[in-house]
Amino acid sequence: MAAAGGWSAEGRIFVLLLLTLAGAGGAYLVIAGWYARYVNGPLRMAEDLAAVTTHSGLRLPEPATPELRALGQAANQLLAARDALERDVAERVREARASLEEERSRLAALMADLSQSVVVCNLDGRVLLYNQRAKQELSAGPDGSNGELLGLGRSIYTVFDRALIEHALERLQSASRDAGGEAGVDRKKLLGSAQFVTATRAGRLLRAHMSPVLGSDGQPGAQVAGLSITGFVLVLDDVTSTNERHARRDALIQSLIEGGRGPLGSLRAAAEMLSDFSDMPAQQRDRFLGVIRDEASVLSTQFETAAAAFSNDLRERWLLEEILGAELVEVAARRIAERGNAGQHKLAVKSEQIDDGLWLRVDSFGLLQALSYLALRLQDEYEVREVRLSLQRSGHLAQLDLYWTGTFLNNEAAMIWLQDPMNIGSESSPLSVVDVIERCNGEIWFQRERVSHRAFFRTMLPAAEAPKDLPRAIISAAEGERPEFYDFDIFHWSGGSHELDDRPLAELSYTVFDTETTGLEPSAGDEIIQIGATRIVNRRLLRHECFDQLVDPKRPLSQQSVKVHGITREMLTGQPVIATVLPTFHAFCADTVLVGHNAAFDMRFLQLKERQSGVRFDHPVLDTLLLSAVLQPNQNTHRLEAIAERLGVSVFGRHTALGDAMVTGEVFLKMLPLLAEMGITTLRQAREASERTYHARLRY
Repeated sequence: MAAAGGWSAEGRIFVLLLLTLAGAGGAYLVIAGWYARYVNGPLRMAEDLAAVTTHSGLRLPEPATPELRALGQAANQLLAARDALERDVAERVREARASLEEERSRLAALMADLSQSVVVCNLDGRVLLYNQRAKQELSAGPDGSNGELLGLGRSIYTVFDRALIEHALERLQSASRDAGGEAGVDRKKLLGSAQFVTATRAGRLLRAHMSPVLGSDGQPGAQVAGLSITGFVLVLDDVTSTNERHARRDALIQSLIEGGRGPLGSLRAAAEMLSDFSDMPAQQRDRFLGVIRDEASVLSTQFETAAAAFSNDLRERWLLEEILGAELVEVAARRIAERGNAGQHKLAVKSEQIDDGLWLRVDSFGLLQALSYLALRLQDEYEVREVRLSLQRSGHLAQLDLYWTGTFLNNEAAMIWLQDPMNIGSESSPLSVVDVIERCNGEIWFQRERVSHRAFFRTMLPAAEAPKDLPRAIISAAEGERPEFYDFDIFHWSGGSHELDDRPLAELSYTVFDTETTGLEPSAGDEIIQIGATRIVNRRLLRHECFDQLVDPKRPLSQQSVKVHGITREMLTGQPVIATVLPTFHAFCADTVLVGHNAAFDMRFLQLKERQSGVRFDHPVLDTLLLSAVLQPNQNTHRLEAIAERLGVSVFGRHTALGDAMVTGEVFLKMLPLLAEMGITTLRQAREASERTYHARLRY
């Protein structure tokens, strides 16, 4: 009863506990509010400030606290002053560019009017200029579809065989070395060009004329006697129809010759039979027989003359090029030695008895392949340690010998070598040595000389006249008015000089892509229904070089997905399936870094189709979602729209694959200077920073 009307001990403890909890809650609210106002608020303000500095006209949003509001106003005043200076600089730049744009327009008009395809590349094979005709001819696939193989900054080796281009470049440099040895002669006027014939993926036959682009002394590039070859120009002629006309002409001549031999034989036989008739007056019979024999003799002579005159043309089905024989032998010796010395055993190559003035009309690339194939097979199978090359004139023909001493192979093995498809290391060709030599209108055989213990493959080739007018090379800027190719400084790129991971982000080429799908679960059977992509080269978004393809998923679309992307079943009817689209898209992405927003989602769809499509997307990948988390970790959202708004990028075409790719590309370009300010300048650094974010742990 002593506690009656008062507080019990338990009651006082309970009240004290309630007061403590209330005080702690109040303190937490005060601290949380203080943290949001004075810690998180300044951090968000710093991130916003870093973002708005990348785009003129943006201002900081008004902060909640008076202290930050004053700081924000001061920052906005500085931003306004900066924008005024930028506008002044931009006006001066615009005036300076006006004349450049005029010159570029003239070049574009000239290129558009050319009937030939023109492609300009640097030494790494990166395309820095092409005209529309080149894009049409070189991007067509085997089925006539547009494969988008040609583009600025892309590798020409997605179109042409690398070995073919390297062989032509080797010829250019070899010609440069030969020209440099002549005293008192302007080497730039002597530098010539190389020609070759190749086929496109669509089966068109092209004759390519390659000329070097020369830089000034000491400029990076392939140095030849003080001059540097910084790139090359390819001028391409479609000779498919010409070659077909020649084939039809040859077929006609062939039928004339073959069809005339039978009647002539019958005519001669009839003349012989007439001589057996005894009842015909002798004088009349002799006169009649004389006429028949004379006419038959004239016809026989005409047919034999035609057969001899067109014998070479009847065998020619490939356009050939004139090349100095000594140059061909020099290149062959160097190539055989390089490949022969790559293994455990060494192979010496010597040249002797070379006719320096002998010209050939051959397929030089195929002939070099044939000589290399025979020499390396001798090394591999018979352990031959030395081979020799000789080239001499033999009447109207050229005699090219590949010979060796001490080791014989039998005639049967030699015949197999000549008729087998040529396989040299990792390189393979469906042609045999005999195919190549017949293409050159020549003959080849194996022969042994037992007395001298020497064996050789002897090739007889038609000799050609020396060309009278050799085309000149493109002269560097110092020689005259500078041609404005494009504003991409790709001449100085060197993709083979260091690994991709250590390349600066600003120097890389990117394919920015996005997909639209039937749903959000790739592992549960959802499919791609659209792929859109564009390219970034030299920090520029190439809006005219894009990939936009609908895909038939071969499954129904959900109403929810149709509401998002607006793609209906009717729009997909008749479109190609994913197994057809992905190889073309893979070619579009060649030699680039893939960029996407939430790229793990899109990459999962691509990875699940590797076996079906036969292509693997093993490109490096950067994700703008992860990069946003690296740059602005205190933001509440990293949706594409929110990032675009923070960076001042206009959002258009959302929820179409190409539209999203365009926005993602603009966002990525805005991120590059911000990443550089954080010290993230290489692909490796960007990838490693992305992998440390929380969002990188998401899986699909």
